[in-house]
Amino acid sequence: MLRTEDGVRIDAAHTPPRPAGVADGNGVGIVVAHGFTGSWRERSARRIVHVLSGYGGVLAFDFRGHGRSGGETTVGDVEILDVEAAVRHARTIGYEKVAVVGFSMGAAVAVRHAGLLRGVDAVVAVSGPARWYYRGTRPMRQVHWAIEQPVGRFAARVVKRTRIRRGPWDPVPLPPYEAAALIAPVPLLVVHGDADTFFPLEHAHQIYAGAREPKELWIEPGYGHAEAAATPDLVRRIGKWISSNFS
Repeated sequence: MLRTEDGVRIDAAHTPPRPAGVADGNGVGIVVAHGFTGSWRERSARRIVHVLSGYGGVLAFDFRGHGRSGGETTVGDVEILDVEAAVRHARTIGYEKVAVVGFSMGAAVAVRHAGLLRGVDAVVAVSGPARWYYRGTRPMRQVHWAIEQPVGRFAARVVKRTRIRRGPWDPVPLPPYEAAALIAPVPLLVVHGDADTFFPLEHAHQIYAGAREPKELWIEPGYGHAEAAATPDLVRRIGKWISSNFS
């Protein structure tokens, strides 16, 4: 368990680098941040951790309000403290270079963390939203229902073990596309699928346009959304991108 600056207990697991990997992992730590209602314990997340461990040690965790972590989720706001706790722990156990790889909500948090709190050496945002309150797709309308309606929050708690804080943001947190401008000179990789059913490609382009160099944008043909759709090949390419920035 990790503990955040505001006292929330965070469920986490450390996977050492695999000796047979492309990189031996010396000094390289990779923090993996899951999407809304996700968990590092899910099969798709564990598969990603396994592949990334070929490029460095991996620290995966559950955001507040998710799974076995304490607290309630604020859906992208205070979660930057959860990422900070994971990054701090990665440094404590000996990783000199730390990259954060975030998926969906985790991508938004990774970008905001790197821009506002800094302290990382590379950022990868996969399937992330550029701005808040987007309702242009059916899945996102369902997400807003889960967040805003009492019956939706109850369903998220029972079915997904996700506990959502009541009430609107006050103040509204800096959106990811604006936070992206604060990341440089840390390298940023934005990855998005052209078959994403949650966030259309405009979100990836907006984050990328908001960021400063060094930055890269990968538009992945046929790729859907976040962890569940991420193939081992895509994850390996992300691992190689991280290694290339640390070599």
